[in-house]
Amino acid sequence: MFQLRSVTTLELPELAPYRTMRRPTPQLGERIFVAEGDKVVRRLLESDFPVVSALFLEKWIGEFAALLEARPENIPVYVTSKECMAEIIGFEMYQGALAVGQFPAPIPLETWFERSTRPLLFVALEELNNADNLGVVFRNCAAFGVQLLILGETCSTPYMRRTVRNSMGTIFKQPLVESGNLIETLRQLRRRGVRCIAAHGPAQRITLSHCDLTQDTCIVLGNEGLGLSPEVLAVCDEQVAIPMANAVDSLNLANAAAVFLYEARRQRGLT
Repeated sequence: MFQLRSVTTLELPELAPYRTMRRPTPQLGERIFVAEGDKVVRRLLESDFPVVSALFLEKWIGEFAALLEARPENIPVYVTSKECMAEIIGFEMYQGALAVGQFPAPIPLETWFERSTRPLLFVALEELNNADNLGVVFRNCAAFGVQLLILGETCSTPYMRRTVRNSMGTIFKQPLVESGNLIETLRQLRRRGVRCIAAHGPAQRITLSHCDLTQDTCIVLGNEGLGLSPEVLAVCDEQVAIPMANAVDSLNLANAAAVFLYEARRQRGLT
């Protein structure tokens, strides 16, 4: 369900999340986030995530009416002009579709073991703080059928505006656990028979094509600049490198994740 309301001013308290969308700290404290762009907003409305409100140019009302009507919440939908939207959010929003969603309730790691089919394919991240890259990792995980993405305690929140945007809405479908202690989580995976494979550039003994990814596997990736910490490397079963030419020693983390995940699907006969 939804209620339309025309707005011409930025002073409404209800519009505060849109006014502050480039300053996410207040939103994160309230466990809300802003989705921007028609595809991302559409995927939010199609998801199980709670939706707080939406802010549209009038042209989008017809496009989203059926999805809004199907929602369990009674969503306030604010309609405004292009000029007013630019004033509200501080820059020109060329698509003119925004929505505020709420963080979902966390689901324990054990639940994902019960819900996932074998062989498992998980991804774990340590100290990834670039919101854009994290969004692309979400998209890669969804594209390659990752059953669970685990964020270590040193990663940024997955609900930054740029993360949600760069995920293209796949964040609303990709199973996620935010670990309070990544090392202990990896140990827990290993106790459950999941092999933890460190994607580690300096590794010399094993290259990706020689690593068996057909078993229950968690691919572990680290910080863009420093890679994985010695402590995380120590709890992984193997360190595996992507062979590269021209003295290139590393890839962008999101690109490296895509290479590892493609190889896992190839070995499992899913390509």
